[in-house]
Amino acid sequence: MNKVILMGRLTRDPEVRYTQTNNTLVASFSLAVNRRFVRQGEERQADFINIVAWSKLGEFCSKYFKKGQQVSIIGRLQTRTWDDEQGQKRYITEVVAEEAYFADSKREGDATNSFDATFGTMPFGNADSDFEISSGDDLPF
Repeated sequence: MNKVILMGRLTRDPEVRYTQTNNTLVASFSLAVNRRFVRQGEERQADFINIVAWSKLGEFCSKYFKKGQQVSIIGRLQTRTWDDEQGQKRYITEVVAEEAYFADSKREGDATNSFDATFGTMPFGNADSDFEISSGDDLPF
């Protein structure tokens, strides 16, 4: 199984480009993910992880994600290789995003966090489902 779950802050706004072959949108950005433990007397360290989001998810990320914002990404780890202009073999490891979520708390007057949205998840119900919640008033919790 190849599954990665990350929560971190964007180090830059997503960069958008399009593939040459079929003009598919690709958004790329990196997350600063804090390490869980801190050695005594040292500052907290972070890993900077490259993220790639394709098509509709890439469009969502490029439209709503901004530098410094905390987000959560679920995806898969991928390693690519290529030869550069000098003939040197290059490697990159990145996370290919499959789901993306806002992870910041909502703040008053902050336009980037004025709504609660996720992308890549299944809706709560479908046309074939018998389960429906009409309002929050009749929930037992």
